[in-house]
Amino acid sequence: MPVHIVRFEHQNLIQWGVIRQGLITPIPGQYASTGDLIRQTQLSELAALPEGNLPLGAVKLLSPVTRDQQFICQGANYRQHMIESGMNPDDKHFNMIFTKATSCIVAADSDLIKPREVRFLDYEIELGLVLKRDIDSRQEVTDANLHEFIAGVVIVNDYSARDIQIPQMQFYKGKSYRTFGPVGPYLCLLDAQDMPYLRKLQLRLSVNGQVRQEDSSANLVHGPAETLSELSGVQDMAAGDLIATGTPAGCALSVPSPMKQRIGALLPEAVKWKAFLKTQESRSEYYLKPGDVVEASIRSADGRIDLGMQRNVVAEQA
Repeated sequence: MPVHIVRFEHQNLIQWGVIRQGLITPIPGQYASTGDLIRQTQLSELAALPEGNLPLGAVKLLSPVTRDQQFICQGANYRQHMIESGMNPDDKHFNMIFTKATSCIVAADSDLIKPREVRFLDYEIELGLVLKRDIDSRQEVTDANLHEFIAGVVIVNDYSARDIQIPQMQFYKGKSYRTFGPVGPYLCLLDAQDMPYLRKLQLRLSVNGQVRQEDSSANLVHGPAETLSELSGVQDMAAGDLIATGTPAGCALSVPSPMKQRIGALLPEAVKWKAFLKTQESRSEYYLKPGDVVEASIRSADGRIDLGMQRNVVAEQA
């Protein structure tokens, strides 16, 4: 049975809790990090905690993934998003991996601060996987043993400054500004029987009430097991680390067709990027501006898994 976890501040104390029907049951003990909570508690014990009486509205929610965990990301991992990004899904047979600075991790209801130098601020709803165990060697992860590696799931919004990310070829810089990584509100811990839901979740993002992104995790190109197998052969990971699995189609970004990209490669750099920025300017109505409200949700059709709602108001940097 899934257990929905929150990390919150109440009466100047940071705690963890189980949330049911809008009421929180504090989890006994102190856990400094997401990894500590996962290593030191059992799903069955958390599920057995009594019904809570602390109203959600009485606390300040924090990110359920702490900033001492790694923030790993997959790019172009939904077929339709690959197409809108100028890629041929049938020709791309590799995982695109990058990282975000953990200092961009904020609570799910935090304001999104638009840096003064950023013109084209974009949104990307993503399903986040939270690791269950430390990994320090190559592992063969399959759908059958995936529950040994994945503790649970969260909502991630991979906000991106496109005019930094792409012309400067700086994924890390363009996606790591402070507040560019809201996580939560809930960390949904899963057991072995729940793992098939990782391919059955509905992702939905709206801006000012207008739906911009809507897709199913069934359409992930590189699934969790495949991705973890690949990453385990490259780097060490720890319990509580976060992997954002890519975003569906519907971003504000407009990428030139493969033919235009080949033509652009022959142009001087200044000319090529001037044309790129001009194209984005023509889509300025889709990029985020101060006052915009971005809402993101991920849930299963049967309601068994509901990761809550992220709500970010865009604010201009002071």
